Order: sequence, then C-alpha cells, then structure tokens
Amino acid sequence: MNKLTRKDLYTLETYAQKRDQMRVEVMEHKRHRRLSIGPSVNLYFEDRLTMHYQVQEMLRAERIFEATAIQEELEAYNPLIPDGSNWKATMMIEIPDPQERATQLERLVGIEDLCYLQVTGCEPVYAKADEDLERSTPEKTSSVHFLRFELEPAMIERLRSGAGIAAGVAHELYSHQVDKVPEQLRASLLQDLS
Repeated sequence: MNKLTRKDLYTLETYAQKRDQMRVEVMEHKRHRRLSIGPSVNLYFEDRLTMHYQVQEMLRAERIFEATAIQEELEAYNPLIPDGSNWKATMMIEIPDPQERATQLERLVGIEDLCYLQVTGCEPVYAKADEDLERSTPEKTSSVHFLRFELEPAMIERLRSGAGIAAGVAHELYSHQVDKVPEQLRASLLQDLS
C-alpha cells in the first residue's frame, strides 16, 4: 500500500471544507475494520484512508502548516499503513471505569504480544507490538498498542482462495477467541494485501 506524501494532504483551508464529508466516509470505512476480542480488547485495523484522516486531523488540531512539521506527522503515521504483506492495527483495551482499567492494566502485562490472527489451515501469527516505542513497563501495560501481523506468502494465497481468519488473545488472564472474523472485515483486510 502506498505511503502518504505531502502531495496527498489537503491544506488546512481545503480540509476545513472537506472535513465533514471525509469524516463520514472514514467512519463508515472504520466500521468494517474493527474487531472485538472478548469484552475489553478491540482491534482497529489501519490503512491508508484511516491514516490520511488521522494526519489531517493532527494537522488541523495543531495548526501545522510548515513543511518540516508536516513531514514529521507523515513519518509518525506512515508506519501504520500496511505494506502489502501484513496487517496493522491499533489495539485498545477499553474498560470504562478508571479504577478497574488501572487494575486490569497491571494484570495484563504482555497482552500486546499475545494477540494473534490465524488464517484457516495455517499457524497463528502473533503481533509484533509497539515497534516505534515501548508502551508497557513490568508493572503495567498501556491501554493502547500498535500491532503488526506479518503474513507468509502461503497465508496470503490461502486468503485469496477464500480462507477464513480467526483471531484471539492468549494471555493467561485474558483468553478469548473469535473463530471467524466477519466477512466484511475479511474482505477489507484482503485489500491490504495488494
């Protein structure tokens, strides 16, 4: 998948005009790229469109218009765009109650490395987590992690031939599995492998 360049971005003025329309488009797109694993873990699969929107929102929020600062945003978000042989996701541990969330984040250290996807008939692919910077300590994990699932060519071929995808988390204190991801998500993820 092509990475974003400055040429792909709207100026702040143009984005102000297009923002509502882009937001509707991106929210609909994201709706088919979310996977819940158990009651608290959600994977939000990223792609070029979701990252384009994220960069535009950051430029808008921070009023960034200088070339160097725009390039820094691109360098921060481009690594979350799939490379054609992988899936990339934002993993969020979503627990509404702040005290309960703090307790669970202490208990779930290492969960980000125990999240997996599995193409039918293949071995599970465990996430490579937080390759940009460490988000956990020995005392607690973060509620947000960035994951990469690197696929072998044979897995991609199986997917193109119609194989399904399972997903799960294999942490001793949070063990949940999705036997088959929804077809709309599967179809969307297949597009990331071009």
